[in-house]
Parts: sequence; C-alpha cells; structure tokens
Amino acid sequence: MMQWDLTQAFALFLHTLGYWWVIIPSVLLGILVGAIPGLNAANTIILLLPLTLAMDPEVSMFFMVSLYCATHLGGGIPAILINVPGTGGAAASTLDGYPMALKGMGQQALAMSFVAATAGGLIASIATLLLLPFLSRIGYYVHSVEMVVIMLFGVILIAAIAAKNMLKGLIAGVFGLLLGSIGADTIYSAPRATFGFLELFSGLPLVPVLIGLFAISEALLMIEHEIVASKIGAHDKDAVWAQTLEGIHMAAQRWWHIVWTSFIGLFIGIIPGAGATIASFVAYQQSRMYSKTPELYGTGHPEGLIAPECANNGVGPGTLVPLMAIGVPGGDTAAVMMIVLQYHGIVLGPRLFLTTPNLAYGVFIAMLLAYLFMLLTILPMTRYLSRVTVVSSKYLVPIIIAFTLVGSFAPREYGFDMVVALVFGILGYLCRKTGFHVAALLIGVVLGPYIEQNLMRALRISNGDASVLFSSTLGNMLWAMLVLTLLLPWLRQWWIGRAATQPRA
Repeated sequence: MMQWDLTQAFALFLHTLGYWWVIIPSVLLGILVGAIPGLNAANTIILLLPLTLAMDPEVSMFFMVSLYCATHLGGGIPAILINVPGTGGAAASTLDGYPMALKGMGQQALAMSFVAATAGGLIASIATLLLLPFLSRIGYYVHSVEMVVIMLFGVILIAAIAAKNMLKGLIAGVFGLLLGSIGADTIYSAPRATFGFLELFSGLPLVPVLIGLFAISEALLMIEHEIVASKIGAHDKDAVWAQTLEGIHMAAQRWWHIVWTSFIGLFIGIIPGAGATIASFVAYQQSRMYSKTPELYGTGHPEGLIAPECANNGVGPGTLVPLMAIGVPGGDTAAVMMIVLQYHGIVLGPRLFLTTPNLAYGVFIAMLLAYLFMLLTILPMTRYLSRVTVVSSKYLVPIIIAFTLVGSFAPREYGFDMVVALVFGILGYLCRKTGFHVAALLIGVVLGPYIEQNLMRALRISNGDASVLFSSTLGNMLWAMLVLTLLLPWLRQWWIGRAATQPRA
C-alpha cells in the first residue's frame, strides 16, 4: 500500500473536501433513512442503483459511504425517543436511551448520542487510515472458532440485561435462540419449524422481527398512555439549548469510554458478516461488565447509551476495510458498493491503493468528513426532535404502525413479512406486560443462526473434534477474555464484601 506523508494526506483531504456537495445531501438522506424503521443503507442504495452507476466512481463511492454512515446515526433517534430502533445496530441504544427520554431527558440523550456516534465514527475513520495495512489482515486470522467466542460475548448480554430477573431473562434468551433456528439447517438444508412457509426457509426475517418486537409492541403500549414521556418529565422541563449543551458535556466527560467502545465497533466491523447489531450489543455488554455501577444500566445510564452508539458507528469504517483491501465485502451495504465499483471497472485489492489512492484512501476520508458534517447538522436539531415525546399517542401510534409495516415489507417485498411483524408485535407486547425483556429475545434470534453456522463449520473441519474450539492462539485469548468477563462481576462483589468486613483502624 502507498506510503505517504502529511503533505499528501492534506492534499487528499482537500481533494475529498471538494466533494462536499455530494457528501452533505447524502448525510441528510442517510439520517432520514436511518430514522425510518425497516429502511437501511443497503436497500436505499439498491433503489438508487441507476443513479450510482451513472456517477463517476469517486462521486458514487462518496455518496454511498456518507449515506451508510448517516444511517447508523439516524437509527438512534427513534430508538431514544419512542423505543423503536431505526436500524438493527440501534437496538441496544433503546436499553438506556429510552429510559432517559421517559425521565424528560430526551434532549440530553439525543445530544449525547450524536456526540458519541460522530466521535465513534471519527475515531474509527482516523484509526483505519493510520492502521490500514495492519487492519486489512485481521480478516485472515478470524475464523469460525473466533467467531463462536465473539458471538458468545453477545449471548452473555442476556444475563446482563436479566440481572434484575435472571430467570425471565434466560427464558426469553433461550426462546430467542430457538426461534433463531427456524429455517434450513446449516448441514443438510432440511427445513426446521417452517410449517410449510417458503418465506421462512432462509430463517426469520430480522427486519420484521426487530420492528415487531420494538416498534409495534411499543405502539401498543403507547395506546395505554397519553404521551410517551412521563407527564412530570415532559412538563417540568422545556426544550432549551442548555439541555443540548448538558448532553454534550455528559458525553465529553466520558471521552475514554467513547474511545475504547469505538474500537470494539471497528474491530468487529472488519470481521465479514458480524455487523453493527452484534458490535453494539457486545459493546454494551462489555461496558456494563467493566463498569463500577453496573446496576444503573437499563435505567437511563449515560454510559449505557454511549457504548452502543460508539460501536454502532465505529463499524462503518471497519466494514469497508476488507472490501477495499482484499475485495471481500464486510456486509450487505459493502456488497452493493462492490457491485457498483465492479461496474465501473475498479479492481479491488492491495493494488487499488497504488493505482487509485484518491479513491482507496478517499473513501475513509469521506467517512471522516461525513461525520464532521453530521455533527454540525444534527446537533442544532436536538431541541426540536426531543419534542416528539410529548406528542399525543393518538397521533403518534398510527404513524408508527403505518411506517413500520411499510418498513417490514420493504427489504424482501413479501406481504408475509408484514404478518411476521404483527405477530412479533403481539409477542413483544405480551413480553413487556409480563416482565420478559424483548432485547434478550432479540439477541437470541439474531445470534442463534450465527453461533450454529460457525460452530458446525468448525466441527466439520475438525471431523467432530470439539478441541478445535481451543486450537488457535487468538481464539484462546478471546476465551480468556470471555472467562474474565464472567468472573469480573463476582470478583468485584467479593472485593466489596471483603472491604466492608475489614475492621476500620
């Protein structure tokens, strides 16, 4: 890859900045797309594919990456305000973002989220530019064994979420894992629990499941209330700019938390197939496990919102590393980008950085600029966005259900998916009314297929020898981190108890 100095880097920055006229509209469109549940960067770019194919390669890539980054930030807006994640990666943001909105701190939560999201994206973009030769090789070392351990980090979050009622949390998580096994099995492609529906052969569609569990179930709960936020929280605080500044200050105080959770998103984003949903949940779980106040998570704790937002936005630059460096797309959106580049005759791989550095490195600089523009455009809007929580539910509920049903239909264009969303909406409503956490159920549905695929692949390669799970150095390091994560809360409680029993001098 090209070795360059500060002069070349600055020249490339100015060259990319010259495309502000395409980056800014892409950012605004991406925020809007991310805020509408069911829509995402991949299906939006597919809809606009004729436009991207007609553009110059640089223009089309800067357009796509800016839109992609902005959807991650936009997904957190409805997650915080009405407990409806706009994208899968924003699902973990509901755990502490929505409780803040219920307390009348929606504006602070939005400001904190926007700062964390843009900071996470900026940190990941800069780190990618500086460490690209090293990061591009990570994909070579992460195989099925390592993926199993990474997925288990996400599964542990079920226990973290269920800390107040472990039995109900585990029941919801196991039920989610069972639902995740619906569809063709990974070995013989035999259908399991599809009940004759061809639409379920490839498994439960995640977008309708997400929309049902969060959006429709929340809309059903809203019918029981006049407004989203509590009346005390809604009327005691008027939306003023001071609350935005307070949210920015709360995020700035936790700068180290922003840094390390951003790197979680970056590294998980580099792994093909992992994605923002897994990254945000793993970051939330790690943030809670290593926190001095884990009992505050789920009640509107700032660090519980910062961690998933940073990881969710740190995924973006990571996803493009394997695409640009070795020609392997890291996710759905990256796969669409690869199609566009191949149409333009661009050969992906290490030679791209030598032949067309303006495009290869410019993509990551465009991401950096996109996050800078996002911060400038979205922060002034927090004062007005937060007022959604005091809109009457009789207006808000029909809008949510209408938009989310369209969103559940959009990815595959199956009417069946709208039925799935309604079924999971009723299931989610029953879970909320009976004290079962819908996030634990979602984690099981999302991670179940990934764990099964990678576990079965590893066992088939080793002819059924389970010791293969401990056969790699990187895998063993991850296992050690997993054990430490499990032991740390117990060790902390033991230490606190020991300190309390020590006689004072």
